Amino acid sequence: KKDIPAVNFIIHEIHCRRNIEICPYCSDSIPKSEMKNHIESEHVQVTCKCRMKMENSLLKDHEASSCPLRPVLCQFCDIQLAFNKLQEHELYCGARTEPCGRCGRHVLLRELREHPRGC
Repeated sequence: KKDIPAVNFIIHEIHCRRNIEICPYCSDSIPKSEMKNHIESEHVQVTCKCRMKMENSLLKDHEASSCPLRPVLCQFCDIQLAFNKLQEHELYCGARTEPCGRCGRHVLLRELREHPRGC
């Protein structure tokens, strides 16, 4: 899968056929001696804490960006909770009030950022 000078092509092709395999899962070129380890470390099926099954190589990205149980912070109280609980929590948490430092009116936390414009 790389450009090879024509004068080296035959030697390179012999080397590759002898030493390199194409991974049946990801189509990467892998040394034959490392293929078993590659498959076990990258393509073995694992189960996330959310019970979703995927290849081991995809787990970190899943946990960081799409897992419903990934930890996130509430924008109003900075409590850490699972992503799938965030919307319900923020509906409740954003409905709490705090007094405005300027006008003294009690303002919903979810409206506190916009309040100074109309204060």
